[in-house]
Amino acid sequence: MSFGRIAQVVQFFWMFESHHHQRLAWRDAEEARIARARAEAQAAAQLRAMLRANPSGQLGHARLNDEDALRRAGLL
Repeated sequence: MSFGRIAQVVQFFWMFESHHHQRLAWRDAEEARIARARAEAQAAAQLRAMLRANPSGQLGHARLNDEDALRRAGLL
């Protein structure tokens, strides 16, 4: 068997392997889209629950890592 023929056989099987990995990537992307949709729906439900629990809308204006608030509290 010549080197060229061996290279063709290896390339043929490598093609199947790469197609398999492509299908896995597509499946992962689909699962990520589903997870994102679930997370967005859960966040929306949580917001509705917060607004139902506090209908005046006085949920505050807190932000993470708000430097002004941290300075006023003496933490910076």
